[in-house]
Amino acid sequence: MELREYRDINEKLCTHTLPNGLKIFIVPKKGFSKCYAFFATQYGGADRRFMLDNKWIDTPEGVAHFLEHKMFDTESGNALTALTENGAAANAYTSTDITAYHFESTENFEANLELLLSFVSVPYFTDESVEKEQGIIAQEILMSEDDPDYCLYYGLMKSLFRHNPLRDSVAGTVESIQGITASILYDCHKAFYSPSNMALCVVGDVNPEAIIELAGRVLPSSAPEATPERDYGAQEPLTPLNKSFSRKMEVSLPIFLAGCKFDSAPAGEACLKDELISIFALDLLAGHSSPLYFKLYDKGIINTDFSVSFDSAFGMSYCMFGGEARDPQRIFDEIINEIKSLSLSGPDSSLFRRIKKAAVGSHIRSFNSFGAIASGAVTGHFKGYDVFKSPMILDSFTEDDVTEFFRRCLIPENMAISVIEPY
Repeated sequence: MELREYRDINEKLCTHTLPNGLKIFIVPKKGFSKCYAFFATQYGGADRRFMLDNKWIDTPEGVAHFLEHKMFDTESGNALTALTENGAAANAYTSTDITAYHFESTENFEANLELLLSFVSVPYFTDESVEKEQGIIAQEILMSEDDPDYCLYYGLMKSLFRHNPLRDSVAGTVESIQGITASILYDCHKAFYSPSNMALCVVGDVNPEAIIELAGRVLPSSAPEATPERDYGAQEPLTPLNKSFSRKMEVSLPIFLAGCKFDSAPAGEACLKDELISIFALDLLAGHSSPLYFKLYDKGIINTDFSVSFDSAFGMSYCMFGGEARDPQRIFDEIINEIKSLSLSGPDSSLFRRIKKAAVGSHIRSFNSFGAIASGAVTGHFKGYDVFKSPMILDSFTEDDVTEFFRRCLIPENMAISVIEPY
C-alpha cells in the first residue's frame, strides 16, 4: 500500500492495486461517522462497439445504462433493497464513459461494501427479467423525451457532433433497447466489468488494510485482463453538423443552450490541465462574477438561471451557455463578441486574480464532499491524472493561458445553438 500526502490541501490518499488489477483508493477522514464507497467501471453509453474474444461486437444504444439497472438483480433478490435495509443510501449512474455504483452509511459499512462488490462482480440475468426491464426503461425514455431540458440538451449535442457518441442518449431509444438480450448483457459484463477495468474509492474513518483485504477476498482472483479495444467511429471534425436546432414545447419562456466543441488531451496530467483551464476560462467569460453576466443581467436579458458548463470525453471537449431568454440569438451574439474581445486583449488582471482565487478555494472546499472526492479520484484514474493536484495546477495558470484558451478553443465557427420555444 502506498501513502500519498497533499500538504497544501491537508489530505492523504492510500492507494493499492490488487493482483487482479483493481485499483483501490482510500481517503482517510478521521472522526467522521459517515463512510462512502464508489465502485466504477470504465464503461459507458459510448462503448457500443468493442473487441471480445478476438471478435468485434456491436451492441445497441443504451446497453451500459440497461446493464447498470440489471446489476442490482441477484439470485436471492434485489441488492438495492438489501443495502437499504442494512442502513445504506445507495445509487448508481451511467455516463458516456463511466458506470458507477455508490453508497454511504454510518453503520455496517464493511458489510455493505462486501454486498456492493459482490453484486457488481457477479451478473444474474434472465430473459424474463430483461424483457420486464425493457418496458420500465422504455417508459423512462418516453418521459425524458417530453422534458424540454432533455430535448434542449440533445438538440445541441446532435447539432454540434456528427459522429462522436456524445450526441446519443446514454439511455438509448425505445427502439434500440428492444434489441438488448441477456446474452448481450453477459458479453458486456465480461468485457468491461473485470477488476482491471474498474476502480474502488472509499472515503471515511476506515482501516485501509481491512478495506484492501475485503476487496481481495470478495472479488475474483484472476490475473489482470487487457482493456477491451473500442471503436468510436470516424474522427470528429470541429465544425458542427448544424448551426442551430429549435423546437416548440410547453415552456413559458424560450430556453436555450449555446455550445462549442474543441480538442483536448485524451489522458494524463495534460487532460486535467485542459479541463481545469476550460472551466476557469468559462467562468471568467460568462460566470456569475463576469462582466458579461452582470451586463446581460442588468439589462434584463438573462436571469439567475443562466449558467455555463464544461464536459469532455474521448479527447473531445465542449462547453455550454444557457438559460431562459426572450431573445436567445442576442445572447448568443453577445457571447461571441465577448469571446472575440478576450481573444484579442485577454482578461482584466484584477478580475483574473479574483476568479482564480475563488476557483482554487472552490476546489479545496470540494474535498469536503465525500462523493466529489471519490468520483474525482476514480475518474482521474481512468483518465490518467491525479485529481488531488487540481488546486495546485489551477493556481499556476496565467492570464496568457486563459487568452490562449479563448483563441485556440472558442472558435465562433465551431459553435451551435439549441432553442426550445413556447407554442
